[in-house]
Amino acid sequence: MPVRPLRVAVVGGGPGGLYAAALLKRLDPERHVTVWERNAPDETFGFGVVLSDETLGGIEHADPVVHAALSEDFVRWDDIDIVHRGVRHRSGGHGFAALGRHRLLRILHERCRSLGVDLRFRTRAPDTAGLSAQHDLVIAADGVHSTIRETHAAAFRPRVSEHRCRYIWLAADFAFDAFRFDIAETGHGVMQLHGYPYAADASTVIVEMREEVWRAAGFDELGVRESVERCAKTFSEALCGRPLRSGNSAWTTFRTVANERWSHGNVVLLGDAAHTAHFSIGSGTKLAVEDALALVACLEERPDVATALAAYEEERRPVVASTQRAARASLEWFENLGLYLGSPSRQFAFNLLTRSRRVTHDNLRLRDARFTGAVEREFGCPPGTPPMFTPFRLRGLTLRNRVVVSPMDMYSATDGVPGDFHLVHLGARALGGAGLVMTEMVCVSERGRITPGCTGLYTGRQAEAWRRITDFVHTRAPGTAIGVQLGHSGRKGSTKLMWEGMDEPLPDANWPLVAASPLPYKPGGQTPRQLTRAQLTDIREQFTTAAERAARAGFDLLELHCAHGYLLSGFLSPLTNLRTDAYGGSLERRLRFPLEVFDAVRAVWPAERPMTVRISATDWAGGGTTADDAVGIARAFAAHGADAIDVSTGQVVAEERPEFGRSYQTPFADRIRHEARVPVIAVGAISSWDDVNSLILAGRADLCALGRPHLYDPNWTLHAAAEQGYEGPGAGWPDPYRAGSRRPRTGRTDAPKPRLRLGG
Repeated sequence: MPVRPLRVAVVGGGPGGLYAAALLKRLDPERHVTVWERNAPDETFGFGVVLSDETLGGIEHADPVVHAALSEDFVRWDDIDIVHRGVRHRSGGHGFAALGRHRLLRILHERCRSLGVDLRFRTRAPDTAGLSAQHDLVIAADGVHSTIRETHAAAFRPRVSEHRCRYIWLAADFAFDAFRFDIAETGHGVMQLHGYPYAADASTVIVEMREEVWRAAGFDELGVRESVERCAKTFSEALCGRPLRSGNSAWTTFRTVANERWSHGNVVLLGDAAHTAHFSIGSGTKLAVEDALALVACLEERPDVATALAAYEEERRPVVASTQRAARASLEWFENLGLYLGSPSRQFAFNLLTRSRRVTHDNLRLRDARFTGAVEREFGCPPGTPPMFTPFRLRGLTLRNRVVVSPMDMYSATDGVPGDFHLVHLGARALGGAGLVMTEMVCVSERGRITPGCTGLYTGRQAEAWRRITDFVHTRAPGTAIGVQLGHSGRKGSTKLMWEGMDEPLPDANWPLVAASPLPYKPGGQTPRQLTRAQLTDIREQFTTAAERAARAGFDLLELHCAHGYLLSGFLSPLTNLRTDAYGGSLERRLRFPLEVFDAVRAVWPAERPMTVRISATDWAGGGTTADDAVGIARAFAAHGADAIDVSTGQVVAEERPEFGRSYQTPFADRIRHEARVPVIAVGAISSWDDVNSLILAGRADLCALGRPHLYDPNWTLHAAAEQGYEGPGAGWPDPYRAGSRRPRTGRTDAPKPRLRLGG
């Protein structure tokens, strides 16, 4: 028989703690469940809470009594209003449900009391050690500033991040008729209002601004009453001149909480004590309630507390991580709101709606086709043309669509010569419809290779082999451009083929390495020699010679590889460039050699053909390249004539800690595009045509490069067109393939069904 907890202590009387207590008591009336809450029953933070239909469905299934009580008070609405420079755009079909936080707590108080839960308000919980000894289970639902979490920080290993904006929770005594985002461009900077109804006569209003704007406006010197009055005046049009009021609110900064572990012995974290997600995606109460449901279910299903707590964390952690990624994207969008104010009005609204990457172009088109169609027309999409199939011009090259086959090392050359494999690999992807197909990193010298299988452009024979491939692309896949990426391995060279051991040194026949500084990439790896001035000149000439060969080989575009820890990237990062001469130190000095190479290549590359630069916008490691540095790097290359920046991240140092997730690198491209004012190619876990459409239409990227999707499906772009019903010039099927431009039938279908009975 399962050993279920009979004595349960809940610390924290918020929605998550109360709901967990009610469910535990409901499932086993013999349990003794006690809730300690240090505040009064009606003392709470904020005014309204928003719950999704999914969460409500879970509540209905677990406790119909609570669901019925909630349903009586919910305010529901579908629309979002976005006011940008005096113009209001409304998007429908979103579906929200909200109610007052006080009302939610009263419902949960009543439910707990009716079930026999011991509620102790205005009472601090005993110390954790005592609670843990006297109870089978201790639920720490004591919020973002959790005392229990901090008491056992060595076990939970929390990470708490503060952010750039100040905000305050307020309320208005009228109901907005939609979820409203209002932007105020003041003399002190940008301020924003987030507002939504939570009762027939009341709305939550959150006013938010960056810290420096908050200080410049003098809010740091105002009391709460004066702050509230100032906020009401700033957003008087949105409020129709009506006042705002505060509860227990004060200006604060949002804190993102994450923990490496959620349980310690018989103590478990729940809700904000375990994790937080920015209020701009409305998930705090939702996550806490869902935590409670999952925790109680696991306690019922598992044989003992220890395995139940492990199962709870295993179930909830991926969901929470996904929500936190979306919340962080939303939070950072609002932190950088000023970047987007110059966008066309509807594009600004679309960008706001899709900021978290949870709402996408296709999703929004289903919710509100009228609004999405208006955004597409403003963007310049011809009728029936998805954003990804609009053309884009770089210098003298016009790409027929916005899809790029990302550079992917194939490690399949012999003596640097691309062979039949490369012809088939690149040719297949060119036939597959992408606007631009990029080669792998093509090395500028034999000693600049990563592995013995890398391609090069340091001999005439190699150039002739590349010419065979570019001729095929131009002849058999007209409309597709092919670009070459030139690079030098630096300290990451002389290694095994990827599938034999990623970044592992060759067992024999190694060649000497060179780099900005004598630092091995990995412990036990070869230590490179620091380049001298004469060697820098030699390498620069290797790049120009390779570029001249690339031009003669017929490439349409050249990309200079300054990312991923290879030679030029090694100069840019402060973690890999420790030089004390003119090529090390400040960012300006670290840029010197990569810019010298760029200028030399640009001078020999045909003037009408574009050049791009791939950079690592962050090293994902402390002390490395920052997002601010990346903007400076992009500006420098743009000033020297780069036509676009290909924005990747990481792979610079072995000890990196990337924050992986869907489209996780695109915010760096977005920022560079808007701050450096240069076209960008976005990369990094962009896996669907819906992602591409969303990024392009929102103005976060000009082109999207996809790697693994094109390995999975060489015809990815053509299939994206077919799935969207698009047959225009942005995705022309090769004549021999036209018969395959419709998805094949997959067996018998039962529609329409035969009539088997008479009516009546």
